[in-house]
This record gives sequence, C-alpha cells and structure tokens, in this order.
Amino acid sequence: MKLTHSDALEVRKSPGKGRGVFARKDIKKGTTFEIVPLIVFDNAECEGAKMATYVFEWTKKTSAIALGYGSLYNHSFEPNARYYDGKQDTKEFVALRDIKAGEEITVNYNGNPKKKDAVDFQVIENGNGHVAKGKGAATVRKVKRTVPAKTPSARKSRSAGK
Repeated sequence: MKLTHSDALEVRKSPGKGRGVFARKDIKKGTTFEIVPLIVFDNAECEGAKMATYVFEWTKKTSAIALGYGSLYNHSFEPNARYYDGKQDTKEFVALRDIKAGEEITVNYNGNPKKKDAVDFQVIENGNGHVAKGKGAATVRKVKRTVPAKTPSARKSRSAGK
C-alpha cells in the first residue's frame, strides 16, 4: 500500500492545547484527508511513558501510535472529523463536515463522534478556552482513543491534497 502525505494539513500551536492539526485549505465533508500507518505494540511498552498520551487502543493488550499527523489531532466533543480503522494497520481521517482553511481539525477520542464519555484531561473546545466535560468520571490515566468501526466499504474515499 502506497501512502502519500497530504498538502491539505499543517501542525501548529493550538491555543490552550499545545500542538494541533490545521487545514491548509478547505476540506469538503466526507473527504478522506489523511491515511496514516500505525506502529502496534504491547501496552506494557508505553505504560508511564510520555508517548502513552498519543496512542490509540488497538486491542485489549496492544496500542498503536499513528504516524503522519495521526497522533496529533486534538480531542473535541464537537469534532469536525473522525477516524476509521483502515487496511493494513492504518487509520483514515475523514471530514464530518466542511472544514475551512485555517480551522483546527479535531476528533472525538471516544471513537464515535457523538459519544460524550469523559476523558482524563480538560477539553478546550475550539481553541477558545471553554473547558468541556464529558459524562462520568475518567478512571484511565492513559488517554486511549478507542477503536472505531472499520472503514465503511460503501463510503468512497476522496483524498484532499493529492
């Protein structure tokens, strides 16, 4: 599988969040704008390490770090994008709505964009300093982005910036 880096994205400072991924040009709803390879490893290999905050839960015993910008997307309970498990240990990032050039691209770390389950950190929505809270109390120290459903085969992948 050949993967190329999209020219539709850039990483820069996100107010209140550190780094974030931003659109360099308009991205239409339904567009697959990034497909990234994953490195899968045993959970024990990253327990207590700084990289534990950048991983996706892969199975109950393994986690994955997404290359490209895949592990740098910030969380939102009102995301403009989501991720799917792709083929051959990849994640696909897809726009949930039109995203304007200059806008930060966010995903819901719960996997399902509509889930409001708590995460174990303060969530800054839209870079405006508003702190959002999900339902319930978080109990897991490692921020795990859950494993969503496989990429729908009926969905057509349109890639931005290629």
